[in-house]
Amino acid sequence: MELRLYENMKDCELFEEPKQHNFRRENKQESMKKAILSTISGLILLFGGGSAFGYEALANQAKSGLYAKSIEQVLRLQPDEVDLGTAALIVSERWSELVAGVRGLETLDDMAIEIRERLRDKRIRMNYRAIEVINEYLFKDLGFTPLAEADDPNDLFLHTVLDKRKGYCLSLSVLYLAIGERLGLPLYGVVVPGHFFVRYDDGRVQFNIETTSQGGTASDEHYRKKFQVPKDSRNSIYLKNLNKLQTLGCFFNNLGLSYNHVGNSESEMLALLRAVEINPTLSESRANLGNAYQRRGQIVEAIREYEAALAINPSDPKTHNNLGNAYSERGWMSYAISEYRRALELDGKFVDAYRNLAIALTKQERYGEAVRELRRLIELKPDDASYYGHLGEVYTLKGDYKPAIAQYEKALKLAPELGEAYYGLGVCYGKLGREDDEIQAYRKAIELNPSMVNALVNLGNAYFGRKDYDVAIELYERATQAAPGEAMVLFNLGAAYSNKGDYEQAVGAYLRAVELDDGIGDVHYQLAYAYYQLKVYDPAWKHIQIAKELGVTVPEELIKAIKSRMK
Repeated sequence: MELRLYENMKDCELFEEPKQHNFRRENKQESMKKAILSTISGLILLFGGGSAFGYEALANQAKSGLYAKSIEQVLRLQPDEVDLGTAALIVSERWSELVAGVRGLETLDDMAIEIRERLRDKRIRMNYRAIEVINEYLFKDLGFTPLAEADDPNDLFLHTVLDKRKGYCLSLSVLYLAIGERLGLPLYGVVVPGHFFVRYDDGRVQFNIETTSQGGTASDEHYRKKFQVPKDSRNSIYLKNLNKLQTLGCFFNNLGLSYNHVGNSESEMLALLRAVEINPTLSESRANLGNAYQRRGQIVEAIREYEAALAINPSDPKTHNNLGNAYSERGWMSYAISEYRRALELDGKFVDAYRNLAIALTKQERYGEAVRELRRLIELKPDDASYYGHLGEVYTLKGDYKPAIAQYEKALKLAPELGEAYYGLGVCYGKLGREDDEIQAYRKAIELNPSMVNALVNLGNAYFGRKDYDVAIELYERATQAAPGEAMVLFNLGAAYSNKGDYEQAVGAYLRAVELDDGIGDVHYQLAYAYYQLKVYDPAWKHIQIAKELGVTVPEELIKAIKSRMK
């Protein structure tokens, strides 16, 4: 059962049309005051001033964060001292040795200076009116555009956004914020479940900026409905102005996903631990850290993070599903079933939750309920062969072999290469006594998947039943090569040699089985019998005693025969 990652904050919202900013109205006194200041500023500019606009130095030049050399140094800074552009490029350099962070900083500075010059030319102060100039420059003149799919981990990084002029919600917002900090604008990152955007807020004027829609704006209520922000978000950071460290925390969340994408689990864990440390009330970071723990087999830690995530955002179906997976790993099937059902209450089309629920119900031998859930799943995905095969497995376990055969045949119509369906057919044919069909089905399964151990063993068993021990031995040998750690396969191999009368080979197979698992009583019994046939009585007596200790009923005749021949 594959664990699906909760890769949120990557599916960016694309607005159909950028909307005009809807600013708060100013009263007449404020308007007149503003007009007077504008006139004075214009006169200063006309006579060689310009400092009244605060345009001579970029606003971030005195920030300590501009001179940070490592992300560890950045994280030791106070939020107001962080330079987000510098921090993002430090992370880019760690991701790829080809990144020249200095060049990226120069590019950001040049972009900020260009915007500043445009504002000067238009005699616009560094306030909310500057946003329209930034939007025009970034999205129309330079052509920064959103990516339809955030499936390339490189698209998270600032250097890639600058080079390709493409990004997704978080990476475009980081660019926007990096420019804003150079201009001294009161811009903040804002996070909602699965999305990130920018907000202008000077204490008087406030509006949201959607970087995936050319700087268009949308209300907080839009984000609440679209991204299902928890109704009680007092204990989370959703829809709140983030400081720069909190924005970095969101960045580390996605950075962890990027490292997972390239198989670097250590860097993934470090990034996600930082994300949770910075933003302990961001549900996504908790859930993704839970995923990382679960992949490592640290199930207790995974459960802790999933439960923390759901305390923040109880309406997240993916995390309920993943918590169900963790409970299942612990063997807590009733709890797992409860979580899968909760996931489906929240998302009635969540195919993974249906599948996982069916698996959990099957483990509890609640076959009728499992069939019902799989049929609902098939209604959603009628062209997925694997679901018909899964339904066939449940019918097989239930003992309904004819319906099982019908489902396996449906699966094979959709996917003739599905070896597991042929294996399932073989099992059903064997139960129904259709020996020739059973053998043919297993052979087809092995043809499609030569290392399918169960098919090799079952086909060997079919030939064993026909007393064709040479073919059975060949198949068991192939199975031991495919699964060298399976003691019971070696037991079958020993039995085939023994029935053939080759007791030396039988002893060899049984001894290999004992090395793997010395707690199988039948292996010790058969080993004792093979030694007896070879007239090697001391080891025969030793293993007959072990078999008895393990609960095997040993014929008295054999015990007496071995004992009478011992010295």
